[in-house]
Amino acid sequence: MTACAIELSAGRDGDEEGDGSVPAGCTLTADGAYGARLASAGGCWFPERWTLDGPEPYAVPLPRNQPEEPGTEVQPMSDGRVLIHRVVAGRHAFSLLYPTGPGTGELPLGAVGCADGSARLRLLPPAPGGERAYALAVGLRTTSVWLVAGGAFGPERLAELPGRCSGGVWLDRSGRLLALDRETGEHTKSVVVDLERGGEVSPLLQIAADSDDRLLLADHDSGLLIVRSDAPSPGQDRLGWGVLGSTLPVRFPECLRLPDCSVTPFAIQPGQMLTPESCAVALRVDGPTGSWVGVWRPAERRMHHLPAPEGWLTGAGLWTPEGVLRLPYATEAVPCGVAQVSPPPATGAEPAVGAEPGAATAPGATQTPGAVQTPESVQTPGSLQTPGAVRTPMVAPTPGVTPTPGAVSAPLPEPEPAAPVAPYSGRPAEPEEPAPPALPDGPPAPSAPRPVPLQEAPLGRLVTN
Repeated sequence: MTACAIELSAGRDGDEEGDGSVPAGCTLTADGAYGARLASAGGCWFPERWTLDGPEPYAVPLPRNQPEEPGTEVQPMSDGRVLIHRVVAGRHAFSLLYPTGPGTGELPLGAVGCADGSARLRLLPPAPGGERAYALAVGLRTTSVWLVAGGAFGPERLAELPGRCSGGVWLDRSGRLLALDRETGEHTKSVVVDLERGGEVSPLLQIAADSDDRLLLADHDSGLLIVRSDAPSPGQDRLGWGVLGSTLPVRFPECLRLPDCSVTPFAIQPGQMLTPESCAVALRVDGPTGSWVGVWRPAERRMHHLPAPEGWLTGAGLWTPEGVLRLPYATEAVPCGVAQVSPPPATGAEPAVGAEPGAATAPGATQTPGAVQTPESVQTPGSLQTPGAVRTPMVAPTPGVTPTPGAVSAPLPEPEPAAPVAPYSGRPAEPEEPAPPALPDGPPAPSAPRPVPLQEAPLGRLVTN
């Protein structure tokens, strides 16, 4: 077991031990109303809360009596307070910070003590609703999920899993089902932890027996999942997509592979009920010349490359349901700003409300329209099973194909001619390949009152485009 014990101390300002890492860009609540980051002034670090749901974004500094360490974590809550995680004398201490006139108030929540130092603890992504916050403690042989804010009696251990876990994606709006990537033996597989059933664990993503399969993002409205796996190319991780409840294989588009670049998804467009193939996905692209933003939709065979605004808090951002990407940034002239970026619309779709295609409203965020045209995708055996109370999404059927009731069809519309390549990719546009034949629908996905294992698709469903 992980050697952790609850310490309901009053909390104190002491010598804080950070991990020496560079602070992350910015953490946003699930609804995008607030953000929090560790800002710097004169070489000193301090928490800063961003309010993003008003007419104009603004930041409120929340300094305490002494500077914070670079490894300190901060996370915004739905009521405007900021959760802070400090490492103090071998303890993981948690407090809520809030502005009080000219100063900063602090409400200590207690600490999780790891006496032997064998456990590493970090905050999980903000939970839906924003009233609770969770942390993941990774020990030598086990991993624990902790409720660190929003409980009745301070930090509370909710679940303990065998093995070492990473990641953390919420699969429902109630904050009950948490997906983690668990190392078992020599491979990593995504599992679902039911926090209302004492930490009951169920398999979620197992594309191949000898592959490493991780879940990166999940959308509650459409059921779209973004995964990373080496199943199609052993030894090389690739980005793929699937749908909760679908019986179709996971797909790995070629357009998400960029030579000499690292591609990391960070936001999925919400509000696309039952149409996962139309959801826009924002990706952070890190290349030899810097970082920029990529936008891709499962129904398309291209990634749009867009310049990031100056001072972008790299990797942070969210979509509006209308398809506008909001990117927080900070410069000397604008210490708290949000760039409103509208990528080119999907094929046959209307532009997003209130913005021009390819436009950016932040200073220095001039967009360069363009897209990289690539072959479609590689599909591997495996499907995604709906866990718990998450409903099975349905998508519009492919023209000319009669869908089986209860099954999911994946439309593959005819792509547009290749557009000019954006200057960030450094690659010429590739010729368009003919669309692959529509996949036959599988049997209806069974419903279950709790998480159930992913079901393998027949090997005959393996298609290479």
